[in-house]
Amino acid sequence: MTTYYIKADKFFYPYEVKVGGYLEVTADGKFGKHTMQAPEHAEILDYSGKFIAPGLVDTHVHGYAGADVMDNDKDGIVHTMSDALLSTGVTSFLPTALTASYEQLRDICQTIGDHYTEASGAKIQGIFFEGPYFTEKYKGAQNADYMRNPSFEEFQGWQAAAKGMLLKIAVAPERDGVEDFISKVTATGTRVALGHSDATYEQAVRGAEAGASIWVHAYNGMRGLTHRELGMVGAIYEIPHTYAELICDGHHVHPKACDILMKQKGHDHVALITDCMRAGGEPDGDYMLGEYPVIVENGTARLKDGGNLAGSILKLKDGLKNVVEWGIASPEEAVMMATLIPAKSVGIDDKCGRIKPGFAADFIVLEEDLELSATYLNGEKVYSA
Repeated sequence: MTTYYIKADKFFYPYEVKVGGYLEVTADGKFGKHTMQAPEHAEILDYSGKFIAPGLVDTHVHGYAGADVMDNDKDGIVHTMSDALLSTGVTSFLPTALTASYEQLRDICQTIGDHYTEASGAKIQGIFFEGPYFTEKYKGAQNADYMRNPSFEEFQGWQAAAKGMLLKIAVAPERDGVEDFISKVTATGTRVALGHSDATYEQAVRGAEAGASIWVHAYNGMRGLTHRELGMVGAIYEIPHTYAELICDGHHVHPKACDILMKQKGHDHVALITDCMRAGGEPDGDYMLGEYPVIVENGTARLKDGGNLAGSILKLKDGLKNVVEWGIASPEEAVMMATLIPAKSVGIDDKCGRIKPGFAADFIVLEEDLELSATYLNGEKVYSA
């Protein structure tokens, strides 16, 4: 690859939008400088009429294209899922596990820890454990048989198997011993998220004070807000310097509720996620989420037994577009919530989630209506719509 310059109408930088000009992509696949004029005789990649944004970052995704992290199939995670996510605009992701036994989760850590560098598409930047330290009342599509109080020893075992790649783990703050667990885990650099919980506002505050900094899919799987007990939802609104994950598929959360959350937290503390399961990108029909049969139809994935939402089939590029179409975010804010903010929430904004000289040239090309046109990885086109 030789150095080239991208010509486009807009470039979405972290804290500004550069209008017009040229973005350098160096011969080693990194972002260079933005200039208003390209050098003479430079190779130009002409995307006039289009926008350039960082590759999207999905920090909560269970599966895609028929693959699922819980299958613990190396090829499914590092090839099938990784390759197919490029068509959703995602260039960096955290393969996400569900509540399970210590041994099953350790084996998943081992597989990803041993093979994450082999990802052939979107880059595996870490692992997210959505569980197992939750409470049964808000178990969602997870197996309550494995839900238990947190154990730092278990976490250390998983992290060793993952070769340090376990970046984020979720707990219910009302569990016994949770504050000690949170403080020990966050001291290692791993982020702790709160969710699948019936916690009171006070319990949530204590979890945040111990070091938890992320809310698992805001509104879903948690005690709601009332005027006498603010619950988990009230805690999300009120506790500053924390990041709220949000599923913007129009099914999990009403657009107005998304709007209220963004007004309470600020767009700079909302991370768009998909919570996508294996049926993402696949036809409607019968699927499994972990151990549970799921029916996918009408844009949702629901448990066959009881009809609860069971993850999503959302593509992150569509979540980005939705919040703009709903009138609750500008294109700049929407891009930020799908790139920099999720990356910051788990501490990987030093390698992805922004256009910055020296960073890998992972970027997407958007039409004026924010529809995905192409995905680039290390400066090379890997997907075209």
